[in-house]
Amino acid sequence: MPLKKIVEALKRDYTLTITPASVLDITRRVSEYLNPQYEAVKRKIQKARVVYVDETGVKVDGVRYWLWIFTTLTETVVVIRKSRGKNVLEEVLGKDFVGWIVCDGWRSYSNFTDRLQRCWAHLLREAEWLFEHCEEGKALYLALKGLFLGLKVSLLGDPPLSEREKLRVKAERRLRYWLRRRYEDAEVKRFVGKVRNGFGYWFTFVTVVGVEATNNRAERGLKECVVQRKIIGTFRNAKGTVIYETMMSLLATWKQQGLNLYQAMSENLTVAWSKNQ
Repeated sequence: MPLKKIVEALKRDYTLTITPASVLDITRRVSEYLNPQYEAVKRKIQKARVVYVDETGVKVDGVRYWLWIFTTLTETVVVIRKSRGKNVLEEVLGKDFVGWIVCDGWRSYSNFTDRLQRCWAHLLREAEWLFEHCEEGKALYLALKGLFLGLKVSLLGDPPLSEREKLRVKAERRLRYWLRRRYEDAEVKRFVGKVRNGFGYWFTFVTVVGVEATNNRAERGLKECVVQRKIIGTFRNAKGTVIYETMMSLLATWKQQGLNLYQAMSENLTVAWSKNQ
């Protein structure tokens, strides 16, 4: 919540009188104490085999920035940067990152690594729009949807790598067929161009065990941030973004790990305070 709303809530629910400046200072000090834990989560993300990444726009003092989320099964890192480029990926994941990234089609990802899985949820949503608005898009959407669902069924039971490789070859052949067809509609041609440009990244999930076909994990992680963005409106300065990054990353990570958030916060702060005495 905005600082003024926090002040109002504390006054209303606990009859505690405090200024917005004091709330900011308390959260700042807490985030500083928890920074070692935040950096530790970052290091785990850098060593992860699969990371799900997404980004969305956010305002800092009225200027457009980007809120990035990096998440695995058990950790999440949030960063707010002015850039949407691969330099953010290099900063958070490290230039020597060797894991797999599940993402959308933004070019920063392919500029950073070729170990990618493009999101089928994004792909099918765009194709469904074409189905609803373009006559040429109807058959294309149904073909892509059928291809994806067929692969999901074929992968049930965790087939051996040799079978997975055959599935990938067949899937690539089917996709090429639909991409090589002649289209007249401008929107369909634009969509086909995007699919063609990312051709090598659509079927990683077929042959690499543990890589999911969609980026739903990162999208779910962003939802809470998007709701908060609507409430807050804009961060007033960089100090607020650092606090937000630290707190959101740790709260999301503790939640993923099934921990009691209040207890985890208390224990980590107690340890941090004792080290600084």
